[in-house]
Amino acid sequence: MKGLGKLIWRFVKLFLILFISITVLWVITYRFIDPPVTWLMITRGFERKADGKDWKIDKEWRDFDDIADGMKRAAVAAEDQTFLENHGFDFHAIEKAIEKNSRSKKLIGGSTISQQTAKNVFLWPGRSWVRKGFEAYFTLLIEVFWSKRRIMEVYLNVIEMGDGIYGAQAAAQAYFHKDAFDLTRAQSAAIISILPSPLKWSPTHPSDFVRHRQYLIMKNMRRLGPLDF
Repeated sequence: MKGLGKLIWRFVKLFLILFISITVLWVITYRFIDPPVTWLMITRGFERKADGKDWKIDKEWRDFDDIADGMKRAAVAAEDQTFLENHGFDFHAIEKAIEKNSRSKKLIGGSTISQQTAKNVFLWPGRSWVRKGFEAYFTLLIEVFWSKRRIMEVYLNVIEMGDGIYGAQAAAQAYFHKDAFDLTRAQSAAIISILPSPLKWSPTHPSDFVRHRQYLIMKNMRRLGPLDF
């Protein structure tokens, strides 16, 4: 039994070493190479096929400087106002989300932009404690190996912004027929306002709720200080 225990422990150590080595290399690689596709994009593509629709993954990478500043400000204003100061986690927002979720059947998140980037780029869609654990792990890795500028760049290029629409450039083209660099602040806020439910909401045909979200985002954008990436 003692020999078996040692053998099991060796396998565990080998697995951990391989897992850490592979994931760290993966994260470092994506610091320099743009992620070509995400699990969510593939999943949504199959969901469209199951619904009788054409396969669609509409995305076009834009470098950080080729995305309107308004998009970056709107993302920070709406999703993570402490983005440049936190280290991947906003524990106050997480605490508030847990408190609200305990009183409501409708779950809300407290994820930072770093957490959202980690789960979109490296993980599969879904909600589970296992996935949350991996999300925290990859969030720590990108905070260590990527800059905030790179995190924002990847976030604004992979985030789901409509049915088969991913990233700021595809959204700018689909909704406003222009380049991501030319988006106004109002248009940027309109796109970001649909992120909680991009398959249900539209920035060009907004409900009263979405229009109010856009108003609040623009209000917060004006309150934000300089964003030093």
